[in-house]
Order: sequence, then C-alpha cells, then structure tokens
Amino acid sequence: MLESFYVTHANLVANLEVPIRRKLMDDVDWNDRLIAIKGGRGVGKTDFLLDYARHLRDTLPESEQRSVLYINLNNFYFTEHSLYEFAGEFVAAGGRTLLLDQTFKYENWSKELSNCYFRYTSLHIVFSASPLMKLKEGNSDIGHIVKVYNFRGYSFREYLNLKTKANLPFYSLDDILQNHEQIARSVCTHVKPLWYFPDYLKQGYYPYREVSRDFSETLLKTMNMMLEVDVLLNKPMDVSYLGKMRQLLYRLMLEVPCSLNITELATSINTSRATIMNYIKNLKDARLLNLLYADGKEYPMKPSKVYMQNPNLCYAQTTRPVDQQAIAETFFYSALHGSEKINDSENSTFLVNHTIRMDVCATSPKTEVFRYTAVADIERGEDKLIPLWLFGFLY
Repeated sequence: MLESFYVTHANLVANLEVPIRRKLMDDVDWNDRLIAIKGGRGVGKTDFLLDYARHLRDTLPESEQRSVLYINLNNFYFTEHSLYEFAGEFVAAGGRTLLLDQTFKYENWSKELSNCYFRYTSLHIVFSASPLMKLKEGNSDIGHIVKVYNFRGYSFREYLNLKTKANLPFYSLDDILQNHEQIARSVCTHVKPLWYFPDYLKQGYYPYREVSRDFSETLLKTMNMMLEVDVLLNKPMDVSYLGKMRQLLYRLMLEVPCSLNITELATSINTSRATIMNYIKNLKDARLLNLLYADGKEYPMKPSKVYMQNPNLCYAQTTRPVDQQAIAETFFYSALHGSEKINDSENSTFLVNHTIRMDVCATSPKTEVFRYTAVADIERGEDKLIPLWLFGFLY
C-alpha cells in the first residue's frame, strides 16, 4: 500500500522547482511533533512541504530516506482508509516524518491528527492548513498540541532575491525605524529596489507568477477557489449564498480601502446586517481582506476600514483605476500585520504596536514630516522619512 505513495513522493521531490529558500523554513522548530503551516490559497504551502522533504532527502543517510513521506489527502485512497490507519502502517515501516497536504478536505482531520499524535509518539507530522481551519479554538482536538506557523506570499525581500539572485537579509521593524538610511544604502549597492517595486505590487506576492502565462487569470481562479472551496468547506454556509458573498467582495474591491456602511451593503445585496458581517469575516479568514480596527476593538465590531489582503488583489478588479495611495497603504498593512499589531489612528494612517504613529504616502510629502512616514516613490530616506519598499524586508 505504501509503495505507490513513495513513488509519488519521489517524483514530486525530484521535479520540484523552488527558486528561493523561504524565511519560514528557518523559523519553524522542526523538533515539534505536530506542526501546521497555515496560509492562504496560492502562497506556496505545497511547495514548502516538498522543499522540506527535499531538504531531508539531501541530509538524511540513504538508509533513512523512506522515513519521510509526503501525501495528499485528496487521494481517493482516503475515502475508505483512515489517516490513523495509514500513519500506523507508515510508522511500522520505519516512518518518522509525515507531510500532509490538503488536510482541510479530509473529514475528521482534527480528531485523527490528535489520535496519531498520542498513539505514535515517534512520529512527526507537518500539515498544510487553510486559514479557515480551527486549529487553536477551544473545541479543537489539537489546540493544545499543535504548533501553528503562518505562511504568507513572497515578501518584497524574497521577491528581490528571486529576481536578482541576491541574498538580501531581513530586518526587524525596530532595525528599519532606527537604521533605515544605512540599510537602504546597503541594499541599493546590490539592487535598485524601485526598478522592481511596482511589479511586485502588481504581481509579486504569489509564487505562481514565475510559471503562469496569465497572472491575472490565475489570480482570479485562486480567488474563486478561496470562496468556492476554502470557505464552503470550512464555514457553515449553504452554496446558494455564494453568489451574494461574491457580490459583496466585488463591491468592496471597487472601494477599498474604505469604511463600511453595513446597512447600505446589506440593502444592495438583499441580505441582513448580521450576514454582511459574517461574510466579511469569511473573506478576512480566507485571506482576501484585511480589517483595520481602532486600538482595543476587534471583530464582531465593525472595522474602521477594510483593505485587500495584499496589493496584488487590488489589481484583480480591472474595471476601475487603481489608486496609488490605496496600494501604498495596502502594501504597508500587508507587510506588517503578520508580525506587528496594526490599528487605525485618528491622527495618522496607522498605529503600530499601540505606540508608533505612522503615515503612509504614495508620493513624497511637500512639507516637513514630524513622525515616521513611509513613502512609496523614494529609494532612500532620511530622519523619519522612510522608503516604503523597505517595510517589505520584515520577512
């Protein structure tokens, strides 16, 4: 039974093309026995699992090569056989590391992962997770044992390394705020960031840019799969309501970043205010939207503003001109929200980590700035004026 899975594993790893090493590969504590790689559709979770499998193939002695196995739980085999049963046979054959993909499509995944964890104590499991899967919630079977890592699309740093074959390091937010002049000077000795930044904003976040003939069509397919598969399989929603959620997303795409008029939106798509908020939460969980709240507030309260989750999504709706200020703000929010706390601010564009007020501008301000200001059209800054692209070096 295992042999066909080993053949597929070997073929996938042998033909894998991953042009750069993702930072998360070094952030994960691979000693943990149950690891979730959680990320939106299209960001490269499958390639990440296979890249780790390739790393193990290249570092383990030949006698231990079959101790690692990648499987896709979409395989029809798992319609009549359980993951728990499969894991038992794998461990009995000497298996130690099981890499699971498409986990969210497998029924009772949480319960069976828990059973595997406690029954097979020598087994390490790494699985890809949809952002809509309940991993840490109180009713989760694995909430107390799973280590969750959030996986995102390319940062601008990773994109630059991909395009230029450079090996540019990442920096912390404090590094950037305090030492941006020296950092920008160092980066600019290797590459010209503004040559690449506009293209990244349009088409650089998702790894499939390198293999897709038509990025915009591939992105639209990805967005529709987020709704038609990810949301419907993970949320208690009848398929007949999918059209209304698509309509809501379209209306938001025409306006973001924007404040929400819940009553107007509910009227426009003929549904209730409560349903609108549920749909917005679904879209946020699917990594299509980012919700910006005032400090101390959170869902289910109405957000101060709604953004697309990353700047590439702003270009997915081609029937309206793309506002460069909106793109600049979307990039900043997307770049920081994975590692920093981002809130709305009355006196600036964003409040970062409860204390730092930051403005974001598409073009250089004509007056002197007195607080941190990220500007999209400058290569280097000075004092509190910081190039926006540099915030793409946080991971």
